[in-house]
Order: sequence, then structure tokens, then C-alpha cells
Amino acid sequence: MGRTVTALVTYDGDCVGVVGPFPVDVPWWAEVEPVVAHLEGTLGVPVVVLRLLSVEGSDGARDGHVTYHVAALRPPGNRTACDFTEDDHPLRLPWARASGIRELLRWASRHVNLTGRPEQRKTWNLAGLFRLPTADGPVWLKAIPPFAAAEPLAIAALAEVDPDLVPTVLASAPGRLLLADIPGTDCWDASPEVVAEAVRRLSTAQARIDTPPPGIPDRRPEILAAAVDDLLDGPVGAELSPEELRAARSLQSRWETLVDCGLPDTVVHGDFHPGNWRRSDGPPVILDLADAHLGNPVLDGLRAIDYLPADRRRTAANAWITAWTAAAPRSRPAEALRIAEPLAQLAYAVRYQEFLDNIEPSERVYHLGDPATVIRHALDRAGFQSPST
Repeated sequence: MGRTVTALVTYDGDCVGVVGPFPVDVPWWAEVEPVVAHLEGTLGVPVVVLRLLSVEGSDGARDGHVTYHVAALRPPGNRTACDFTEDDHPLRLPWARASGIRELLRWASRHVNLTGRPEQRKTWNLAGLFRLPTADGPVWLKAIPPFAAAEPLAIAALAEVDPDLVPTVLASAPGRLLLADIPGTDCWDASPEVVAEAVRRLSTAQARIDTPPPGIPDRRPEILAAAVDDLLDGPVGAELSPEELRAARSLQSRWETLVDCGLPDTVVHGDFHPGNWRRSDGPPVILDLADAHLGNPVLDGLRAIDYLPADRRRTAANAWITAWTAAAPRSRPAEALRIAEPLAQLAYAVRYQEFLDNIEPSERVYHLGDPATVIRHALDRAGFQSPST
């Protein structure tokens, strides 16, 4: 289908024009680099995409007709009055405001010497990402929401036991990180050898962390079990059929069984799929720890397995089992993978609901329906068959 874009452009709070609809090659809503390029060519002034306003004709985070609020950083030459009033919302994130982006870039410029204009690469409710040119090469400015505040804590904990496993943090402050560039490509098409190395290195580092950093979110099995109960008792549970709801509740006893497998609680990445591994000539580096927490590491093993092609899933499972058998000889990692396969989906439901509870209404389209959807995935993994099928 592809993505088409309409931009409502403001300058200093006033709407100064509408551009579009126009097509962009990249389908993902959060990827705004091509949107910025088109608008700057059209308007002749620098712009930043602030936030998504609406989507038509799509049921996911890609494709469809997407409307953004865009801020011009200088007054465009041709202004056209348009019917858009810049409102506010208590859950709006700093990088969804022009003033917030200016403040972020001022902060970054105090830590690195910029040699050119920052490039906006990505923006959505979970992060804002800018590439900053410097004399020593690019660095990355990442803006993070309060519900991802553990990212610098998790990076520091893993760097202490394996410095090359995670990005180098050049500076950090609440709501932002400045990261050294990591040359190479993402590992969506990782070879079996790279898959095994990424899984082994993260597992080994997690096992070496003696004391999880204070302040990291607690999502150990008993905490997640209670959070899932809350979901099932609330509006998410109302989206399920009575049979699905009963089946979901029956999975809750697995959390205690998982604990009995003997794996230690540690710093969990939370989204350990191969798109968050980056590699050039050396070993892969693990990126994007926005979902990091204290919990059971089986969630990372399962995330890697789920996202890999079928012919590499066994490689990931074997590497994870071998690493944790060596690190925790009395544990039963193979059994943990089996028990936790549906539980991982329940954990994602809790996290998706956390996103929905903490972002403004227009951006909830990214995650609407996700908690109930992944609960149904959990039921599928557990072999539940709906009476209607």
C-alpha cells in the first residue's frame, strides 16, 4: 500500500500551511527522515516533525495516509492560512513540541561540537532520534519517555560486565541520551554464528550482574503475574471472550513454575530481537534498552527466537540454553523456554498497556488493541482452541 503524508505546518504556534498528500518510500510512521526532506525541499526552510495527528487506511504502524503536525523552524516564504490550532495535552512528550526539540538540541550541543545541522530520523511516542554530525563522526541523540527511563541504567549495568556489548553513552540526563555511533547494519538477516554470539554474550553478561541497578523497573514473575491479573480484570479483559478470559487466567500458575526453573532475576533487555543488534566486522552490539527491567532472562531468549527465521530459531534456543546452563548449573533453561512461551506474550500485554496509559490520544493508534492481541497470542502458544474455530 505505501505511506502518503499530509503535513499541517506551524510556525511559532500559528498554522502557516498544509503540504500534501505526498508519497514517501519508507512505510513506517515513525520514520520521518523522508518526510522532513520532502517538506524542506517544498517549503525552503528547516522543519521538524512533532507528532502524528491521524491515520487513515492502515491497521498497523505502517502504510496508510498519515497526517503529522510539523513545525517550521523559520518562517516559510509562502504562508497559507489553515484550520489547525496547536493544542496541548498533559501526556505530550517533550520532543513533540518545537520548544522541547530546541531544548534537546541545545543540551546536546553542550556535550559535542556540531559541524552541521542535526538530522531528525525518527519520532513517535516511544522515542525521538536525531543524528548529530561532529568532527569525529556522527553521534546519536535519543529522547526517551519517563516509562523508558531505565535505559541508561541498563546500559551502565551491562557495560560494567561487558563494555563492548552496548553503545557508549557520551552523556545522559533525564529524558535523553547521547550515544556514540555504531557502524554496521542491523542483524535482521544474521547468520547462525552471529545469532549464537549475540544470544550467548547477552546471557553471559546478564549472569555476571551481581546487583541490578537501583531504579530499574521491577518486572519479576510475581510482579508481572499481578499486572496481568489487573489487565484481565479491567477493560482489556472485556475485549476477550469468556472462554479466552478463562484460558488466560489458567496460564497464571505458570509464573510460579517458571521461578522454580532456577534462573536468576537480572537486567532483562525486554526487546531483544535481531533488529536491536548491530554489527560491522566485530561482535554484535545490543541497542535500544528502552524496555529494560529486573526480571527473568527467559523473556530475552524467547524474543530472539520469535523474531528469527525458522531455520535459525533452534540456533538461538541452543545458544541460550547452553549459556544459562553454564552460568546457572542448577537451573533448567530448556524447561523455562517451554513454560514461558505464552508468559512472554502476557508480559508484552502489560508493557503495551503501559504505553497506552502514558501517551496522548492521537498517538495511541500505534498500540491500540495490542494488549488483547498478544494475550490471544499467548493462548495460541499454549494450544488454546477457541470454541468458535
